[in-house]
Amino acid sequence: MHEFEQKRDDLEEYGVVLDFLPTGKSFSVRSEPIVQILGETRFTLLEAVPKVQGIKIAERIYIGKGERDKISLIKSRLTYQNLTEVAKNELPNAIISIIKNNEKKFVGFFNTASPINIRMHSLELLPGIGKKHLTSLLEAREDKPFESFEDMIERVQLLQDPIKLLTDRILVELKGETRFYILTRPPAQPRRQ
Repeated sequence: MHEFEQKRDDLEEYGVVLDFLPTGKSFSVRSEPIVQILGETRFTLLEAVPKVQGIKIAERIYIGKGERDKISLIKSRLTYQNLTEVAKNELPNAIISIIKNNEKKFVGFFNTASPINIRMHSLELLPGIGKKHLTSLLEAREDKPFESFEDMIERVQLLQDPIKLLTDRILVELKGETRFYILTRPPAQPRRQ
């Protein structure tokens, strides 16, 4: 089983802070501090209540089931539309940071990605990958699996920056603008009343 094909109920262990609102949301009845977080493993958007005030944007924090030092409670999953403007602006930087810190995992995605159906390969879902790039990628990885992003760029002619390709795809998935979720957990469904 590929790292991206995990169980739906997997919980995030670590996340990157997208925004910290010390007095909560302006329209909220209760004024409790809020942190908006992007999970590192499945790119889950989360809202949490902090234990401490000194949380910084772009900080990596523990959000798993064990004893948390900076987060007291994970309130809920968020959709892209529920993020603050600050969080939306910080999101691409957080995604890039996660990809760079987990290069081996994401290079592995390029090495093991498979067709979605008869007509489409999952690599074609990355913005900028057409049939020619797909053919080049598949031939290069068949000769020898990719070892790094640099290796990919050297061996596949005219390939855009793989980090940018992944970031753009993850943003599309987080915004809910796709039928296929290959790198992220599908967005939270609106709650029924």
